[in-house]
Amino acid sequence: MTLTRIISAIGNNSSVYPLILRDCGVEIPSKVYLTYKENKDDKDVAFLATRERVIDEYATSAVWLGGIPFVEWVANKFIKKNGLSPDVNLKLFKESNCQGIDFNIKAYEEKLAKNIFNEKQAKEVKSALEDIKKVKLNKGKYEKLLSAKFISATTIPIALMGFVIPKLVFGLTAKTKAMKKAKETQKNVNTDNNMIKNSKAPTFTGSFSSTVAGFSTYQKMATIDGGYAVGRVVTARKKNEAVDIAFKMAGMMFLNFVAPKYIEKFLDNATSKVLNLNVKLDPIMLADKNFIKDVATKNIQLPKGNDGVSLLKFIDENPNSIFTKYATEFEKVKMLKSGVRDPRAYVDLDELVKFKRSIEEFSSKAISVAGDKNVLEEVQRFAKKAKTVKSLNILANVGLSSFLLAYCLPKAQYAFREWYTGSKLEPGIVDNESKTV
Repeated sequence: MTLTRIISAIGNNSSVYPLILRDCGVEIPSKVYLTYKENKDDKDVAFLATRERVIDEYATSAVWLGGIPFVEWVANKFIKKNGLSPDVNLKLFKESNCQGIDFNIKAYEEKLAKNIFNEKQAKEVKSALEDIKKVKLNKGKYEKLLSAKFISATTIPIALMGFVIPKLVFGLTAKTKAMKKAKETQKNVNTDNNMIKNSKAPTFTGSFSSTVAGFSTYQKMATIDGGYAVGRVVTARKKNEAVDIAFKMAGMMFLNFVAPKYIEKFLDNATSKVLNLNVKLDPIMLADKNFIKDVATKNIQLPKGNDGVSLLKFIDENPNSIFTKYATEFEKVKMLKSGVRDPRAYVDLDELVKFKRSIEEFSSKAISVAGDKNVLEEVQRFAKKAKTVKSLNILANVGLSSFLLAYCLPKAQYAFREWYTGSKLEPGIVDNESKTV
């Protein structure tokens, strides 16, 4: 993987890659260090708090990052065993003038009848249409299976991260404290070892709309974080610890899922105005020589209109165009292996329009800046500068959000803790509740 692709991946604030980098690469090591530093006034508390942090953070990250893909893999196997394809998007049941279950079946069957596909394409399209027809005949069953998939992919990680892991960590701390106390007093060995036995098992109720079955992994991770936050507050050992955790989890959710998008928008707008650039496109596109050449020669092929019919018609008729290539790479549309748009997939037309307009705005700006000079050279220079600035914006975004998560949030949490509890020490580990203000 090239450096440009790495930067592109971590710059996609709707994917898991920035989360992985911030969580495993920066946040956890910093949290471990700051936890020890905050509790160093008490040697025993510092040891227990740091050990809790190490075990908790790495176990939670393993579940958070790997739980959804694994559970979904198992769920998809189960759905296939029931004779249905998990690749059919339920949003297609809402028919429009350019996509839908019935629309796609009719449109692709007409294309098959006209023999516009080669043998490989025709075979894949027929298989995809069979998947759609089976789902159409078993809509109720399919909705239940996808809902169960969503519930499993979210509640299992929530249960592990929000309830099981903290209880195990707390139990280990309680056992360590009990053993230490036993050595000192030779009595009351089991005093602090009962919290796991007395806790209530979590229950999950409520119905989920079938639409949540189309959530992306990123959206499911955000959902899991919400449930994880609730679980951590519920399983807190003391009131002060519950308040301390609630403060931390609220900050984590904001800095993980909300702040990066606002930071990206601010950086892109600021650098565009100051440097007279357009940095809305991905670095991968800005490094594509063919794309830059098409922009310079005004030969870039784009859909003529912004309506769904025009957009999807263009993609279907121009599968090898640069627009279709990057719409596919950036997951705006989904293609079959043979290069035909997947009739089972739903296309978010709003996102596709935004993508098209970003290309148009870049092209217009690049040509405008080139003026009467050598257009190709000037556009290449413009694209290179835009790529550099966009890459720096991405790295700055990741760096700033990581700094906020790994340093500022813990510092704010510790300041809040000391104000609220009157102590710097970990509120769940100290033997007595400090007085709150």
